[in-house]
Amino acid sequence: MTKVAMFKPVTTRAVTEMFSDCRAIAATEFAVIVPLMLVLFFGTVEFSSAVAVDRKITIFSRAISDITSQAPATTPKYAVTTDTLLQNAFTSGIMILRPYLQNSSSSLNATVAEIYVDSSSVARIVWSKDAVISQNSTQATLSPSTTFSPGDIVTTMVPLPLLQKQTYLIYSRTKYLFTPAVDFGNLMGGGVTLSDFAYSAPRQATCVVYNNAPVLVAGLCPQS
Repeated sequence: MTKVAMFKPVTTRAVTEMFSDCRAIAATEFAVIVPLMLVLFFGTVEFSSAVAVDRKITIFSRAISDITSQAPATTPKYAVTTDTLLQNAFTSGIMILRPYLQNSSSSLNATVAEIYVDSSSVARIVWSKDAVISQNSTQATLSPSTTFSPGDIVTTMVPLPLLQKQTYLIYSRTKYLFTPAVDFGNLMGGGVTLSDFAYSAPRQATCVVYNNAPVLVAGLCPQS
């Protein structure tokens, strides 16, 4: 005759023992909090990297305007910069952005321009040059097109304290798409654009002439 196993009735004591049993509770808690811990860890790492890159973008923007403003003077009135000098200035970004630029598929875009503030406090572009620095490149590539054109009015772009009549400014701007290595749920939309700008006054002369600028600018820089 086959014996049939009978379930023991659930007693109050059994229920109490079940809820008081703490075995494997640590593993359960760890399984619950580990996703949050990973998000916080990688989030902190990526945020720190973004802050570091943003700081380097600021340094690079200042470096471009500072180097360009120190172009060698031909006369006390004006200094002259060339494609070679500008390319070298842009190329400095490769070392400044190391190692972030080498580990990213994004390119670094930079612009340098000279601005003239006339006697009416209207700021206009004198000349402009753009460049791109790609991943693992050894030097910057000058772009055939430019962000600004000679004569563009950029008064609203210049800070009020710098709108000094009949003065020249070297303006630089840098843009870089920061792409996090880990982006949970595409929270950053594939990346965030970091940018900054800087202004410098010409150091060696009143203004800096770009070698391919119209002849009428060269020699007549200090416009009165």
